[in-house]
Amino acid sequence: MRVFPGGRVRDGMSGIDDHGGNPCLACGACCMSFRVSFYWAEAEARGLPAALTEQLGPFHACMAGTNSRQPRCAALHGAVGGPVACSVYLQRPEPCREVQPGDDKCIRARSRHGLAALKTPV
Repeated sequence: MRVFPGGRVRDGMSGIDDHGGNPCLACGACCMSFRVSFYWAEAEARGLPAALTEQLGPFHACMAGTNSRQPRCAALHGAVGGPVACSVYLQRPEPCREVQPGDDKCIRARSRHGLAALKTPV
């Protein structure tokens, strides 16, 4: 058995993923829908690797890959709608922490990628 970031477990024998009831670990839509911008000093304070951030201006940065027409956060591993994990989950910036399963941003992100809205906020 192998444990991935965010607590996802892969049973090497059966190939079954257990995401502990966290729908985010089988989605990833928000990581491919929005620019994740934040005050530049937050990156250093949280220990985000410089290679995973982009400077937007004198006071703001964003997660690499999210400042584009078709954003995809460089920290996302996996494909939308499948098993996913964030490589910097514990260091993720505030905008990532604010999105909650079933909230408005979640619903919009899932819709953008053809996924149904979660039935109820978790």
